[in-house]
Amino acid sequence: MTKPTSLLSSFDPNAVGQLGHGIFGLPFDSQSAETVIVSVPWEVTTSYGEGTADGPDAVFVASAQVDLYHPDFAEGWKSGIALSPIETSWNIESTRLKAKAMMIIDAQADGLDIEENAELSAALDEINGACAHLHNEVDAQVTQWLSQGKRVGLLGGDHSVSLGALRAFSRVYPEFGVLQIDAHMDLRDAYEGFTYSHASIMFNALAIPEITSLVQVGIRDCCEAEIAVAQADSRVHVVMDQAIKEAGFLGNTWKSQCDEIIARLPQHVYISFDIDGLHPSLCPNTGTPVPGGLQLEEVNFLFKQLVKSGRKIIGFDLVEVSPGDGDWDANVGARVLYSLFGYSWASNPK
Repeated sequence: MTKPTSLLSSFDPNAVGQLGHGIFGLPFDSQSAETVIVSVPWEVTTSYGEGTADGPDAVFVASAQVDLYHPDFAEGWKSGIALSPIETSWNIESTRLKAKAMMIIDAQADGLDIEENAELSAALDEINGACAHLHNEVDAQVTQWLSQGKRVGLLGGDHSVSLGALRAFSRVYPEFGVLQIDAHMDLRDAYEGFTYSHASIMFNALAIPEITSLVQVGIRDCCEAEIAVAQADSRVHVVMDQAIKEAGFLGNTWKSQCDEIIARLPQHVYISFDIDGLHPSLCPNTGTPVPGGLQLEEVNFLFKQLVKSGRKIIGFDLVEVSPGDGDWDANVGARVLYSLFGYSWASNPK
């Protein structure tokens, strides 16, 4: 895909990033860029911290501070990356439904039976229906860009938003794996009654038969029911954060552990990156922070080894970035997003 000469001829990659341009200060739009990021400001079912619906806009603003040079994909930015127009209606609907979801969550905490309360039961049905509709819309947007030969990423929002993208990729790739960076397994069945809960994303993803492998890395907070789901499905491979650290204590290098992780993945890989997979010092405002976790350079090394293995990163998402009152979480999120883009490009430069 050849870029219009005027886009790059007048662009100085060493200058200060300009918010008047696109994401990362680049002069591309969705048509001229090879990679399109679909923004999904949605967080209806989050049950602890909140603010992830503000993540996409905060990451966009922070992206102007990211220098474009990276030794592993120095030329990648020239292929173009753009954020698709943000659907503000999604954020508005998310805010409206979030209030109803909190009523349901609070009622459950008080021991009430939702099914016996007509108002709450109707609200639950409304939320489940709206979430299903959102996934269909995300699916349609991702499908649109894939059909144009674009690389596609997703920027959430809570982790539930990934489902529509995974469905879109499943119609293009008859077989692919999911590499999940996360503190949580997200294998709960309709957590808190919400069919499409952020804590149920991978439970729902396993209903997609084209997903032949789910490798979860950095897990350090889960319940017995999730362990049972993982043990019952041979596609699921769980790499606990505790196991990663203990292996290191015993002299097992991160390189060798990365090789074992990658061996579980097929040729085509989708990366689903929940920011809370990182150490909470890097994402203190995320909704459900957990002690422990990975450093960004550890994750980048895993991605680098994935590319070196010859596997193709077909798509990716970054979710659960909650900016809070400062700019640190968004700053880290922007750099994670740039890494996801860069290693995706490096695995299949056009």
